[in-house]
Amino acid sequence: MSKLSQTIILPCMLVMLPLMGNAQTCNPNITATTPTSRFTRYSNGTVLDTYTGLMWKACLEDQQWDAIKRVCKLYRGGGRWREVLQHVQTLNINGGFAKYKDWRIPNIKELFTLIEWQCISPAINLQVFPFGADYNEFWSSSTYTTNGFDGDRAWVINFWRPTVSDHAKDHGRSLWLVRGGQ
Repeated sequence: MSKLSQTIILPCMLVMLPLMGNAQTCNPNITATTPTSRFTRYSNGTVLDTYTGLMWKACLEDQQWDAIKRVCKLYRGGGRWREVLQHVQTLNINGGFAKYKDWRIPNIKELFTLIEWQCISPAINLQVFPFGADYNEFWSSSTYTTNGFDGDRAWVINFWRPTVSDHAKDHGRSLWLVRGGQ
């Protein structure tokens, strides 16, 4: 398929998404950017990205890892930016997760490395990150700054579209933790 055809087909597919339901759509003619082979999944609910060296929680915060079924369960919602910063500190002080006490909110560049450009709705590898297709906007630790703003906004990534944008820090978004790198 030519690049021109892909350029035309992808926007058409995006327009049709509301009609297609919530099923993830992947185009086998586009090379996977986050193939499953790039990741090592551990039974403790963590995932190592061998490309970046980052270790991610397999589930979002407020979800529980089911080690037997290897899926994420439950979800109570995200939080405001300052609340999620406090949550991460509390998590690490109280013993961390999977015996690691250095979890943090990823920066926007780290989140961007997980976009699966082969897929939409969401644009993420759901075999590796089984938190479900309904949770699509994630906080980054990166503050959005520009002339006229005083740091009251942060970068978020939306895996549904996929897009990167800024949102007011007093809005609720999902939280997904990482360790290593920076």
